Amino acid sequence: MFYLVLFAMVAIFLGLRLYAVLGKRTGHEQVLPKPAEDRPATVPQVLPRTAEPVADREPEARVVDGNAQAGLRGLISADASFDVTQFLEGARSAYRMILEAFWKGDRETLGWLCEDHVRNAFGEAIDARTTAGHVLDNRLISIERVLITDAGVDGRTAKVTVAIDADIAAVTRDGEGNLVAGSLTDAVVTHDVWTFQRTLKSSDPNWKLADTDEA
Repeated sequence: MFYLVLFAMVAIFLGLRLYAVLGKRTGHEQVLPKPAEDRPATVPQVLPRTAEPVADREPEARVVDGNAQAGLRGLISADASFDVTQFLEGARSAYRMILEAFWKGDRETLGWLCEDHVRNAFGEAIDARTTAGHVLDNRLISIERVLITDAGVDGRTAKVTVAIDADIAAVTRDGEGNLVAGSLTDAVVTHDVWTFQRTLKSSDPNWKLADTDEA
């Protein structure tokens, strides 16, 4: 009985955590902007919003590439609850969670946050390093920038692509903990391009990672 209760608590926690990372807004909240140094790593607190017409909101130029403006307006028109600030905060959190899950070999978390083909690709890479006897001891030092570079709706599928610049300390060790490659003292600048997607009007409000690339 104890284990049944424990597993139920873990399942509830994971569900709430995922919804907090990339959950859909109801259209009745407003995210209050904070200075970058004061923002938490997870989705920021939301407060009651005023009666501002959502469809009339323009995408924020400082976090949206010019080429993505039209597509983002189309997405907001199709899904009036979509909020740029909320999405970007969630993308930051998802980026950290997915990377850390991959480094640790946490397939369950990857299953929550990734589409099946992406999860399978991560799984193959985890299997390869396990076969080689390697363990990753990586650290995400900072996320310097998250920029929406593309957005749009294809049928019922909404997609948003973000360019993410981050500093990562990458270290590979063998099964005994001996250093194989990398250093924790020298962060490597990475430029990733990730695409998230979700089905509009679906009962599942969550965005999932659908594609990864390098800038």
